[in-house]
Amino acid sequence: MAPQQLIAALLGILAGVVVISIYLWRQAKQAERKTLEAERQRDLVCKDLEAEQRQTQLKVADEVLKIREEVEQEQRIARAELSRLERRVTQKDEALDRKLDTLERRERDMSQHEKDIEQKLQEATATAAKRLDELQRVAGMTLEQARAALIDSVRDQARLEAARVARAIEEEAVEHAEAEARRIVTMSVQRVSVEQTMESTVSVVPINSDELKGRIIGREGRNIRTFETLTGVDLIIDDTPEAVVISAFDPVRREVARQALQALLEDGRIHPARIEETVARAQAEVDRQIKLAGERAIMATGLASLQPDLVRALGRLRYRTSYGQNVLDHSIEVCHLARMMAEELGANVEIAKRAALLHDIGKAADSESEGTHAQLSAELAQRNRERAEVVHAIAAHHGEPHPETVEAVLVQAADAISAARPGARRESLESYIKRLQKLEEIAVSQPGVERCFAIQAGREIRIMVKPEQVDDRGAYLIAKDVAHEIEQHMQYPGQIKVTVIRETRQVEYAK
Repeated sequence: MAPQQLIAALLGILAGVVVISIYLWRQAKQAERKTLEAERQRDLVCKDLEAEQRQTQLKVADEVLKIREEVEQEQRIARAELSRLERRVTQKDEALDRKLDTLERRERDMSQHEKDIEQKLQEATATAAKRLDELQRVAGMTLEQARAALIDSVRDQARLEAARVARAIEEEAVEHAEAEARRIVTMSVQRVSVEQTMESTVSVVPINSDELKGRIIGREGRNIRTFETLTGVDLIIDDTPEAVVISAFDPVRREVARQALQALLEDGRIHPARIEETVARAQAEVDRQIKLAGERAIMATGLASLQPDLVRALGRLRYRTSYGQNVLDHSIEVCHLARMMAEELGANVEIAKRAALLHDIGKAADSESEGTHAQLSAELAQRNRERAEVVHAIAAHHGEPHPETVEAVLVQAADAISAARPGARRESLESYIKRLQKLEEIAVSQPGVERCFAIQAGREIRIMVKPEQVDDRGAYLIAKDVAHEIEQHMQYPGQIKVTVIRETRQVEYAK
């Protein structure tokens, strides 16, 4: 190899060694710098950890101090409460000691008092024995005889006093009960305003001319026979000017006949075929009116929906009357009264309303159905799946069976109020006279009654008693007995006042 090449190779090796040395030196410097940086970061982290540890220690110390203060505060409160309880116990102990001292003194005083009483009782017994012997000697009566006389006197006095006390208690109870009942009933009646329609078993249809009577009768009476056969009523065509009378016991048939006859008279075409067509339309119209009347009654009372059969039966009550009182209006009025009284007393308003509205629905049943209208009403309500409470209240609204619920009593009371209020119903003269006679018979049957008078249309009976036979106590007992007999043996609307008058007169003449 040439020397130049060898020198060049050595120089190259030397240059490579230099470069590698420089590179290694730089790497060493970088590693040293990284080591210093890591140590510096480690020192910073250690300082942060020491700072956080100090803060944590401070927080823990603060929490410990706070908890210690709270515990000390609770201990102070507990010590204060304990001190207060100790003071109360001490005070109670002192009070009990004082009471025990007082009781001991009273016991000593009672013992002494008992001894004094026993001594006085012995003295009184001895004195009474002496006086009894003296009284027997003076009066000439034995002890048993005097005891019997005293018992008779005390018995009469006690009986009179018992009657007086019983009357006072009864008057006080009746006063409070009547005041509350009067308030509820008066408020209910004042809030109800239902018109009552007076009807009868005939309807009068006016006509423009008496010549129409011949057309109504028809040739050989075929028109009137057809009309009466289809409607089931009697047409009375007499000498009454410009009027035709429709007579039928069934008010629905009478209403169908009235509407059909009015339609025939307005149309002018009166023959059997036309009569049949008109009666059919009138029947459909009356059925529609019956259903509408039932729905209006339900809306007027605010009841939930009823079964269709009950709605139609309610509508039929529009054409029924009882002593001149329209039964549907009466049922609506009873419903309102029962509702208001139930609200006042806190009873079941829904049951009271349903039973009150349906209580007379049996009057819409077929006249050939057997049983009272209360029984028929209850059976109809039961068939239409009314509740047992409603059925019972309907059946018991005349007292048979006896009402067992508050709602049944309210329906019975509301029915009586609606029927008995002035102007609601009419009464036949015959039944009115019989009621007055029965009142006087009950009063006269009592011993010591001199005469009696039924006044105020049978609402009051005044009884005159013989003063030499009946005293004040006896007059009170007669009033009670007469009222009880009336309640047991008579049917009447409202109430009847019984007044017993005992009068003593002394007459003397100065000559």
